[in-house]
Amino acid sequence: MKDLLDRVSRVTNRLSLPPRAFLLALTLPSLLLSACAPLPVRTGLPVEVRPSPSFGERRPSYVVLHHTSNRDAARAVVTLTRQSSGVSAHYLVARDGRIVYMVDERLRAWHAGESYWGGNRDINSASIGIEIDNDGAEPYPEPQIEALLALLADLKARWSIPAANFVGHGDVAPGRKVDPGANFPWKRLAGRGFGLWCEPPYDPVPAGADDALLLSALGYDVSNLPAARGAFRRRYRAVESTAPLTEEERGMAQCLRRGTRDEG
Repeated sequence: MKDLLDRVSRVTNRLSLPPRAFLLALTLPSLLLSACAPLPVRTGLPVEVRPSPSFGERRPSYVVLHHTSNRDAARAVVTLTRQSSGVSAHYLVARDGRIVYMVDERLRAWHAGESYWGGNRDINSASIGIEIDNDGAEPYPEPQIEALLALLADLKARWSIPAANFVGHGDVAPGRKVDPGANFPWKRLAGRGFGLWCEPPYDPVPAGADDALLLSALGYDVSNLPAARGAFRRRYRAVESTAPLTEEERGMAQCLRRGTRDEG
């Protein structure tokens, strides 16, 4: 390998390559080194190691939105980039619209914790996490929402993420998390294709379709049904209540479920 790299260097100097080709020549050694890197063996069983060049990193299929609960973005960034904190996110959107990029989109950030959505029990491994600079009680300022919408549009276009897969932390961890909170403008996001929304009138819900069935069909973990009801209401009604769903709310849940089927 060393001989090969030396030959690449000598050829580059001798031919006086133009900048673009010279840049490629500079990149080639690292690519060669990468191709020759040993394949890490995870199993304790005896195996024959034959590395394949055909592989790829994970492809995110969800976006999970959070609020930071901090007074300012600087404090949140410190927490999210400090190794000892054990938490991270791919992006943070500040109140003034600045976007901070912290973890490669293709890598797993630690933002959702114990979570569930639509049968997936490891949301971190399948999602991009976005922290929104907000204390949980304040309105979301316009520059921040505009920046978030631009970021979501970029992610959706590049990763082909369905509208139904834009969710909140409170959706994937009901009873444990409530962010991005009742003040978050989910209806506005849904109007741009980031999440689902339904307006009345709603069709009657068939007999036998109880709250658990309707909410689990949307993706919620209904092992704690009151918490799932609370998460649904917080997102779609902007209220805090864990009581049984009203007929109108049940109709909305059924309408939203049809939206997820139509996307599929």
